[in-house]
Amino acid sequence: MKWFKQLSIAAMAIALITTSSSVVGAASSLKGKIVINGSSALLPLTLQAANEFKKLNPKVKISASAAGSITGPQSVRKGIADIGAVDWDASQDVPGFKKFDGQVAHKVAIIPFAAVTNSNVKVDNLTTKQLQDIFSGKVTNWKDVGGSDADIIVVNRAFGSGTRVNFQMKALDGSEFMSKGSNYKEVKSSGDMKTAIETTPNAIGYIDLVYVTSKMKAMQINGVAPTEANIIKGTYKVWGYGYFMTKGKPDGATKAFIEYIQSTKFQNGSLKKLKFIPISAIK
Repeated sequence: MKWFKQLSIAAMAIALITTSSSVVGAASSLKGKIVINGSSALLPLTLQAANEFKKLNPKVKISASAAGSITGPQSVRKGIADIGAVDWDASQDVPGFKKFDGQVAHKVAIIPFAAVTNSNVKVDNLTTKQLQDIFSGKVTNWKDVGGSDADIIVVNRAFGSGTRVNFQMKALDGSEFMSKGSNYKEVKSSGDMKTAIETTPNAIGYIDLVYVTSKMKAMQINGVAPTEANIIKGTYKVWGYGYFMTKGKPDGATKAFIEYIQSTKFQNGSLKKLKFIPISAIK
């Protein structure tokens, strides 16, 4: 009996080694190169997922860049990117942009957006009407919305930004932006917006929550804070889905990477830590 138990234990050990080896082998056997371009709002998520995925699949190379949402599906259409990261479903028409025929949209995250100010601004809450007046240039001094006597510096994203599309549709109810003036700045990316708001006294702009720091303030809108709980409850409206666009249905490493980001482990782990919201949170 003793030798039988020893044989059984050895057999189990061999089985465990074989199983674990096959799992590692299955992961490491995946090969390919994935090029991602587009949304700067989604870039922190993309980079985090890429780092984790490459550890599991060291033979897969991933490069990611962000020049604004519209460049995502454009790059896919031109064949220079496998994945286009974008803050709207680019397979459908949206205000200002025609759909990209032949592309498939894959939801990867819920993105909370917020109106943000430099930390020196004394205002904590703005109504939709006040936001419309500020971003259109009608209101130019913080004292007119309950703040100090100081000129408002409006920082806007360039046309083609998905964050801009979402903020205009959902925070401004479609109201138009101002486009020039001594108190107006325009930036190309979320990173540029972060820097501008942090370093410009009396500035206001908008950004997704992952970029918010202690050097800026996320505004309540109509008395509602930009939190995950408020988005899920339906009381905070300024959010959107983030998408990965592909030319037709993906396969190989591209398909595996998208599935990794959509997995429960990543959605409830790294994605939430980055202040995104899992796509399953809203039905």
